[in-house]
Amino acid sequence: MKFSSLPNRIFIKLLLSFWLCSSLIIAIVGLLPLIQQQHDQTKIPPHLEALLERIAKRIEQEPTLLDSRRSQRWHRFREMDHKPVRFYLVDEQGQVVNTDRASRAMRRFMLLAEEAGQPISHQFKDEILFGPHEFTVNGKKYSLYGRLAEMHPRPWFFFFIDNIIMTLVLAIVLSGLLCGILAWHLGKPLRSLKHSAEAVAKGELSHRADKNTTARNDEIGQLAVAFNAMADSIESMVNCQQRLISDISHELRTPLTRLQLALALARKKGQESTELERIGYEAHQLEAMIAELLELSRAKLNLHENKHSLSLSETLGQVLDDAEFEAEQQNKQLVIDIDEQLMLPIAPRPLSRAIENLLRNAIHYANKQVSIKAVAYNEHVVIEIVDDGPGIALEADLKAIFDPFYRPQSARERESGGWGLGLAIAKAAVDTHQGQITATNTTPHGLLVTIKLPK
Repeated sequence: MKFSSLPNRIFIKLLLSFWLCSSLIIAIVGLLPLIQQQHDQTKIPPHLEALLERIAKRIEQEPTLLDSRRSQRWHRFREMDHKPVRFYLVDEQGQVVNTDRASRAMRRFMLLAEEAGQPISHQFKDEILFGPHEFTVNGKKYSLYGRLAEMHPRPWFFFFIDNIIMTLVLAIVLSGLLCGILAWHLGKPLRSLKHSAEAVAKGELSHRADKNTTARNDEIGQLAVAFNAMADSIESMVNCQQRLISDISHELRTPLTRLQLALALARKKGQESTELERIGYEAHQLEAMIAELLELSRAKLNLHENKHSLSLSETLGQVLDDAEFEAEQQNKQLVIDIDEQLMLPIAPRPLSRAIENLLRNAIHYANKQVSIKAVAYNEHVVIEIVDDGPGIALEADLKAIFDPFYRPQSARERESGGWGLGLAIAKAAVDTHQGQITATNTTPHGLLVTIKLPK
């Protein structure tokens, strides 16, 4: 494995993406309190330091202000542009001597100032605390703190520090968004590959993964390139197989034609015998089978034949007339229920041949009645052909009857003399329309063949 390809590996992408995403969220959440502390806690401004010094000098000049009763008077002092300023006098034991109502914020600030080791100011929600200013009166040390009711503008992101739950919600949403972008980045080419695989599975052998997917340098891009190579090989093999069948069928017609000509000359000379009649019959059968093989090969090679929006009733008109005549000759009834206004994209020849094969098969095995019905459901047209014959005994045969040369060993036996190509041709025609064909037994007896075509 080359080191130059490491950044393009899915494992590396996933590792780095999730690691960077989680690290970014943790860093943002963890740095917010530090940023707040740097913003809120600064060195005491000169004007506030001067205010504390002025009050301290006044106390030094009038020690009687330390009396508990008189100290209450200057606990609240108007200063600083008519804004109320409160002062707190703290003795050596850390007790506030001029009030019994020191706020929790004040006590917290005293600890912050002690840790800082110098006079500082700190912005709380709606007030500024500043200090201390240390001085001595009558041999005792005191510290003076101030509190100014003032709100300074704060950065917008400090809102999240005061709202922990919302911060956690935002972190979850942000991480989900980043992971969603990553999932979309990885899922889009995978969805494209899935679509391509489904198209090839449906018979669209010319479908390939798009260039944006194959241009990727990671494992997904390599997978797309391998998929296209596989699809090329499958398309080539299938086309070669179908062309081989077609070519062989054409080549077989030449000696078959000579054989039929020789039989005709022999009959003309009056050389009639049971053996010649048998040879003629088998030659006729062989010619019919070759014609069926050519039809099947043509249907599979033209899976993507251009379609035109046509009336289903008009397209199948001649086929239905012929089937109705054939049913009458066998003393059977054909019931037709197709709306003349029903329109859908049709390749006329393949679909007509498919319906013709299905109707002939149904008429052959029906006891008295065969029906064909076409109904539009949402985005599809459903065609149902039902007979009242013996049906198919084995469930496994219901799927296999559409395979070439397959004939079930049941009520629908080899007595028909066919080769198992009629239903295979019908399926190939339905595949041409990107439709589906299924067979099920009906109650109490009979076979239902359902064709589902997109509109």
